Amino acid sequence: MKLISWNVNGIRAVVRKELWTPFLTAENPDVLCLQETKGTQADAALAPTGYHEYWNPAEKKGYSGTAVFSKTEPLQVLKGLPDYLKQKYDMSSDPYGDPNTEGRVTAAEYEKLWVVTVYTPNAKDDLSRIPLRQKLWDPAFLEYCQHLEKTKPVAFCGDFNVAHTELDLANPKPNRGKKGFTDEERAGFQAFVDAGFIDTLRLFKEGNGHYTWWSNFGGARQRNVGWRIDYWMVSASLKDKVETADIHPLVMGSDHCPVSVTLKL
Repeated sequence: MKLISWNVNGIRAVVRKELWTPFLTAENPDVLCLQETKGTQADAALAPTGYHEYWNPAEKKGYSGTAVFSKTEPLQVLKGLPDYLKQKYDMSSDPYGDPNTEGRVTAAEYEKLWVVTVYTPNAKDDLSRIPLRQKLWDPAFLEYCQHLEKTKPVAFCGDFNVAHTELDLANPKPNRGKKGFTDEERAGFQAFVDAGFIDTLRLFKEGNGHYTWWSNFGGARQRNVGWRIDYWMVSASLKDKVETADIHPLVMGSDHCPVSVTLKL
């Protein structure tokens, strides 16, 4: 089962650049999870042959959003965090808007596992959304994955907007304490690891240089001065079933590149 995650940073732009169909043809994933779609199924008019489509757009047009494309029809598809978590971790007063209205989470249930895609809120340059991340969003999303895990193993992916360790960005020292590399955000990601979820890429690749996002300025992508902020995480029970995990920096169309994992189920 080949799973791919990609923050497309606007699906219509990827399609307009004529990069969408070549990507799907070359990679041929069983399940494709998208973040930051910035649109709806009608807007994109993708109609990829052989895939079932499940879109979770933001209420605000042209913003955020996730989607799942699947060759196999899921048993069910859930959009957003469940009501009990939205009540427990009330985010409605966030000054940038309630992230629960932004289409940030989509979960698909299959026979042997759950697949979840997430677009994590950005902490902002002034770190004004750190309290949201630290106290509300990160713990709520972890609790959601643990809730799903009670029924079957979980593979969750997406743009987590954090580099977990110093190996996950090209320039850790000057970025320490800045958005995407604060102690609070890193602790939020570490909580996934402490809960038993496995960072699949690290089963196969050590060290730095494995990045998934690059600034559009200064030739950062060409020089590979980037950050790894996109991940595939799996339940511990799936660890021995992970055949491969990789990043795909040569796939263009977004400031993020796709990340993949293949499971033998």
